[in-house]
Amino acid sequence: MMSVSGTRRHALLAFAALSLVNAGVLFGAPALADEVKPVDASRLVTVGGAVTEIVFDLGLGDKVIARDTTSYFPEKVNRLPDIGYMRALSPEGVLSVNPSAILMIEGSGPRETLDVLAKASVPVITVPEGYNSAAIANKIMIVGKALDVEAKAKELADKVGADVDAAAAEAAKVPDAERKRVLFVLTVTNGKIMAAGSHTAADGILKLAGAVNATGGFHGYKPLNDEAIIGAKPDVILMMDHGGPSVSDEELLANPAVALTPAGKDHKVIRMSSLTLLGFGPRTADAIRKLSQSLYGG
Repeated sequence: MMSVSGTRRHALLAFAALSLVNAGVLFGAPALADEVKPVDASRLVTVGGAVTEIVFDLGLGDKVIARDTTSYFPEKVNRLPDIGYMRALSPEGVLSVNPSAILMIEGSGPRETLDVLAKASVPVITVPEGYNSAAIANKIMIVGKALDVEAKAKELADKVGADVDAAAAEAAKVPDAERKRVLFVLTVTNGKIMAAGSHTAADGILKLAGAVNATGGFHGYKPLNDEAIIGAKPDVILMMDHGGPSVSDEELLANPAVALTPAGKDHKVIRMSSLTLLGFGPRTADAIRKLSQSLYGG
């Protein structure tokens, strides 16, 4: 069984957040709900934390024989072979477990691996990514159709969608004048901060939680210079916390530019599980509520 250390897993998960931005590469054409046909679900490989969670929530977790590094919930999935990081899958690693079908989130790859899988005649369902309740419901329905449990998927999609909408509606009650400006920090490398702009999972969850993305003026994830950090004027800094933080709060707040922001002066740093925060899967309503509560109390 392949394994990944906590520190390396954190690094891989950080780069997973980049899967649909910057490079703009979408390795697998996303499936359309109306075109999805049931696959042989006897030996499933799941790629993408949300996809894996959905399969388990649909009651078919016992059919999963391997998963990728970004899939670590529910806990029992960590006992399964890890075939590697979703954007750096090797065909040998995937095919070595003899899957009957592969369910993967949009952005998985690389292209060369998908080409080999196609030639191996292994059914691959690419589940579209998205950052709102409708996108989550669509993920659930596509997985459900592929696994031939459409009725159960519709029930789950309705439940999750309603819960996300309810959580977002509650968070939206925060008056515009009181909304926190949040800087989402993906990584800190040699003192250089990589932050989230628009069209990212981080931007999506911030909006749903009633916050303002302090760096929403650009697309994707980009490194910030000192002037950009200071000019963003974040009230709070948000980071992922899984497998060990890439930088401590003390180190982050000691950054000269960060120290000059409202967040730095007030020592306001929030950390959340990367999969819960950015996965946009069945637990997204929990992420909205937790983040909103961390920002505004209550």
